Amino acid sequence: MAATEATDTGAAVVQTAYGKVRGSVTGGVSAYLGIPYAAPPFGANRFRPPQPPRPWDGVRDATAYGPTAPKPPYPRPYDRLLPDPAIPGEDCLNLNVWTPDPGATGLPVMVWIHGGAFRNGSGAVDIYNGANFARDGVVCVTLNYRLGVEGFAHLPGAPANRGLRDQIAALEWVRDNIAAFGGDPGQVTVFGESAGAMSVLTLLSLDLGLFRRAIAQSGSGAVAQKPEDALLVTTEMAARLGVEPTAAGFAALDPAAILPVQAAVAAEVAMLPDPGRWGASTAATAMSLVPVLDGESLPHRPEDAIAAGAGRDVDLLIGTTTDEFRLFLMPNGLAAVATHDLIGPVAAGMGFPPEVIAGYRAAHPELTAGELIAALCTDGMFRMPSIRVAEGHGERTWMYEFAWRSPEPGLGACHALELGFVFDNLRSPEAEGLAGPNPPQGLADAMHRAWIDFAVHGDPGWRRYGPGRAVRVFDGAADEVVPDPRADDRRLWFTAP
Repeated sequence: MAATEATDTGAAVVQTAYGKVRGSVTGGVSAYLGIPYAAPPFGANRFRPPQPPRPWDGVRDATAYGPTAPKPPYPRPYDRLLPDPAIPGEDCLNLNVWTPDPGATGLPVMVWIHGGAFRNGSGAVDIYNGANFARDGVVCVTLNYRLGVEGFAHLPGAPANRGLRDQIAALEWVRDNIAAFGGDPGQVTVFGESAGAMSVLTLLSLDLGLFRRAIAQSGSGAVAQKPEDALLVTTEMAARLGVEPTAAGFAALDPAAILPVQAAVAAEVAMLPDPGRWGASTAATAMSLVPVLDGESLPHRPEDAIAAGAGRDVDLLIGTTTDEFRLFLMPNGLAAVATHDLIGPVAAGMGFPPEVIAGYRAAHPELTAGELIAALCTDGMFRMPSIRVAEGHGERTWMYEFAWRSPEPGLGACHALELGFVFDNLRSPEAEGLAGPNPPQGLADAMHRAWIDFAVHGDPGWRRYGPGRAVRVFDGAADEVVPDPRADDRRLWFTAP
């Protein structure tokens, strides 16, 4: 890459493989926003693998976020709890770079993959602003990828896992261009939360050689649909839209026309997973559109591939929040109306063993029906899959648990609550919805530093997971390392038939 050029404004012009970009400087951090890493995935490129962006002449302005991928808005009250800006435009396969010094060399790099159930989110979410990572010496990258039908529907006539292929294309862009922003392409940490963490583990399982370290926050390595189950979802959406369940059928529709049906089917899958209707691999995730085991881009379930040795040379930091699933049951009132009669069907639909369901009933008599469903789903969908990945990955593994409880009634230490702490962005208005008006800055200092230390040194500051199952618990108080927390629950899951 060519050297950077100083500009009159104090920003810098950076030469990428496709053209020059001009960023902005705030507080000593240089930001380059909305840089295309692939061509717009529409027109002739729709439902195709990501294509290289068209080179440009002159200097491209990179001072504002680029377009976001087509997506539906979050329903209430999640639109308040999880702000998700929508920026119009087709050039949505773009990324953002924050750097302490575009003229430097050899800086560590952290690449963020956002969550949103593979249907929502973008790199333009304010809580993901990477300036504070750059402030502390790290080049931070956030990215967009295709969502929903555009990125993850299994469509005959189109390659599978287009959104996953977008993520790989973005990491290849980082490999080829990040040195021009001061970064070291040999010291890349990929990190993500929720669907982003599921993506991280999927990428880890592919042995791509594109990153040295990985952080998976509240994800699972078991999220992958069988093709026949994915086609059930495709066929249902196509029937409601009045098109053939193929790439050509969906390509006849504007992406915006698909979103309402996509959202309706997603809600039905999430509300009451039914293996008989949606297939076992779809019901187990309670998500309608996820990566597909197509035998090519994703040949094996990530959890299984990791246990077999894939990604063994990559350092891994993995963990969950204490009360993940409360986010999906408490704000919308579902927990309040849940009855104990519903626990069995819901848990069985997700494939939870009857012995586990009975064990949780006996071990947690103090919980309401809604709280018990939340506990089962937290462990079955997040904690236990993360433990299985940690134990399968081997010695280069560290584990954490985020246990600080939100002041919002009923949320506890819920899904996505840790994001403002990891990015040290508690002052962002987007953090207040989950974390309240006065979250503990000291906890953000501790988590943010641990993530940086892991990216820079490969050691977040506590002992490895190992045979003692050491877990660093972040609760804003003792923040101690605990061996095998909730061991009885873990044994129940791991010994059930």
